[in-house]
Amino acid sequence: MLFFTLAVLPALGQEQCSEPFVFQPVSTTNSIGWDKFPAFKLPFQLIYGGPRLGEAAFAPLQRGFSQLTRLRNDETSANKSQQAIDYYGVAYGLNQPWETLESPWGNDTALYRSQWENWLKAHSIGKDTLGRWFPGFSTLMLDYERVLETDPQILRLKANPQTPAQYRQLPDTDFLKTYKRDMVDLYAEAIRFLRQKGDFSGVKVTAYSDVPVRNTYLNVVGNSWQDWTTNLTRVNFLFKDSTETKIGGAFHEQLDFLQPSIYYYYDYPNPLAGDYLAYLLFQVEVNRNWSSKPVHPIAWMRYHDCCGSYPKFIQPFMAEASAIFPFFAGAKGLWLWEEPNFRDAERPMAAYEHFIHGLYRLSTFADMFEGTYELVAETPAPELMDKRLPVWRGVFKNNKLLVAAQNPYANDNEKTPLTVRYKNWSTQITLTGKETYLCKFDLSVIVGLEPESTAGLSVSPNPAFTHTTIQYTTANSPTVDVQLINLAGQLLKSQKVRTSSGAVQLEWDMAPFPTGLHIIRVQDGQKTAQKKLLITR
Repeated sequence: MLFFTLAVLPALGQEQCSEPFVFQPVSTTNSIGWDKFPAFKLPFQLIYGGPRLGEAAFAPLQRGFSQLTRLRNDETSANKSQQAIDYYGVAYGLNQPWETLESPWGNDTALYRSQWENWLKAHSIGKDTLGRWFPGFSTLMLDYERVLETDPQILRLKANPQTPAQYRQLPDTDFLKTYKRDMVDLYAEAIRFLRQKGDFSGVKVTAYSDVPVRNTYLNVVGNSWQDWTTNLTRVNFLFKDSTETKIGGAFHEQLDFLQPSIYYYYDYPNPLAGDYLAYLLFQVEVNRNWSSKPVHPIAWMRYHDCCGSYPKFIQPFMAEASAIFPFFAGAKGLWLWEEPNFRDAERPMAAYEHFIHGLYRLSTFADMFEGTYELVAETPAPELMDKRLPVWRGVFKNNKLLVAAQNPYANDNEKTPLTVRYKNWSTQITLTGKETYLCKFDLSVIVGLEPESTAGLSVSPNPAFTHTTIQYTTANSPTVDVQLINLAGQLLKSQKVRTSSGAVQLEWDMAPFPTGLHIIRVQDGQKTAQKKLLITR
């Protein structure tokens, strides 16, 4: 029996790379050079919530973004579909237990409903024929952040005299269950009420950073990927149904998409800084695992204010990667956020330009993210982080594999060899420093990727030494195109042949062609048949 071995060849089948666009990052403060980049589009919901600094009207909408959170006076012509809005006052401003204690009990819900309706009125453009407010936006992010997330935190409410006695008297197990049930209902009530009072047809609703798995850098590697994706105790109770045995519940049902935050905590040279990219992937991938709702992460061009790096901007290569990698993890959108009206007179805002640059590079392959495509993830994010591995993810569509890769742990200009794989195909690429690699490979001619379509085709002898005979039977085509292709996708020989009573037979001289594995392909109208051919000496 003869076995064929598919060798790994450098950049096998490579078709196209998105090379970096040459631009000079801004060096002055409080400006972003949108006009440095050509206009481009992407097939995602991309929301721009960053600073508006005097650029041309609607500039973000011409560079990949689909919606704005803040409109300027010269953008009043924007329609509802172009505006998203973030509502920060959902649980604030009324000095109620929900705000002061993060408790669902003892709240005057009538006050909250009045506040919610006043907010909706202020952000609407009149009422519809049913008396409901007509929102002036098509995407709404509610920022709650008033919930106790762990059992020990919740149980401390039992000792608080502001907690109604009927709850303080409950056994711990019942106290926890009641808190979680009532808090889920309170979270859901805000969205239910807004939907009731407003015409929310065509409006998508999400909640800031409220997702099934809300996490920090420090415990991602503490559990296996299997544990993260199968152990229900890892899931935030806001996203469990009333039985707490599966994903669901009133709050989850009210959300149109999920919005994990992919903020970063540590700047280089902190040894944890390089974990940022695996952390990004983790946030998107683990939440996609638990819920069928689309995931649209929220990104920030600064470091989180927890750990000493705030308010610095993230590194340029981090900003660019943050614009590219979420979509390789399965994100369907992204919200680029900044503190409202925030300005930093000490630091140029070049990070925003590097993010735009990432989107621009991604737009080269926009078609790969349209329709149906397959995500390729060889190594789970916790393992990438734990072993400090270079990161790669792929998107496969129509026999093309788009690869994004970066080594966030590399030194400047360090060369990192990396093997990327899809099924039986593999090749080695080389990463430079922390640059993002973005290239597409044509795998349509790679042997072993898919089962051969050999109907009506025979090739003999195989292996071929000097000659081989190709026979093919067709149903109705008067001519067929017979091709010899190598593993790099190069066409070595092509011959159009007239059929005789539906049959083709020809003998080819193999002597001029190099040894190794090839493909005999027959193009028969809309059909294709192909077989492996080994040339040897």
